[in-house]
Amino acid sequence: MRKTSHRLLLLVSLAVLLGFPGGAVADSPEPRPPTKEERARYPWLSAERSIRPLAEALAPPSGYTRVAVEDGSFGAWLRGLPLRPPGTPVQDFGGQDILAGDHAALAAVAELDVGSANLQQCADSIIRLHAEWQWSRGQKERIGYRFTSGDLASWSRYAAGERARVSGSKVSWVKSGPVDGSRASFRAYLDLVFTYAGTLSLAAERQRPKRDDVRPGDFFVLGGSPGHAVLVLDVARNAKGERVALLGQGFIPAQDFHVLSPGEDGPWFPLEGDEVATPFWKPFPWSSLRRF
Repeated sequence: MRKTSHRLLLLVSLAVLLGFPGGAVADSPEPRPPTKEERARYPWLSAERSIRPLAEALAPPSGYTRVAVEDGSFGAWLRGLPLRPPGTPVQDFGGQDILAGDHAALAAVAELDVGSANLQQCADSIIRLHAEWQWSRGQKERIGYRFTSGDLASWSRYAAGERARVSGSKVSWVKSGPVDGSRASFRAYLDLVFTYAGTLSLAAERQRPKRDDVRPGDFFVLGGSPGHAVLVLDVARNAKGERVALLGQGFIPAQDFHVLSPGEDGPWFPLEGDEVATPFWKPFPWSSLRRF
């Protein structure tokens, strides 16, 4: 048998063992510069970066298909989330490695800046992505998140020059800044939200979907000091109705948002149990599922 035939047979055999659909070898997209459309949808992206869209890089397991999502929805937007090249480590806000690129619990690292301060942690990363989705679709007036105190901090208010004055648990807004709707001002607004919001404010979100209705864009959150939160990036289902999900997180200290893996069989997490177990925190009960 020719060497090329040997190689093809080996690849197909490996594909079957790894669970790729129909024994086909899954093509992992080569990292590439973002397109003009992607830079509009993910406005923090630099043209010099090399990315892989999440849905292209992380195929569902054999026998599973992605659930339907509405065009323009947060879940649809997350499926295009840009990822860094394979093997990229998770770094903290100071540039120190947190997780090696080949860590068993790491599936991929998002191409998303962290900032230079210890602010964009777990709940903050989820808020950041949701806010960026709203920004990208031109719904800037709908960008607003609650502090742990329950007070709403809206982007419209911040862009108009108002600033939060926090005294204990009391928050007041005063006109003390310039009118500025720029991207730089938007990032400063998000840092303000990250300072005073967290898992406790996310846990207070009123929308609490049922487990049968879990969809991309939902999140699991256990409020506390500290608490933790993970974002549902995607959901797939098989013919039996069994579901699996891609889960992503930021963490303490502030670090790259990354896609988790349950281990060697990753990166998809089963959703059929009474809890959803992730590598770095206690299991999330279904009662902790929330939606913006």
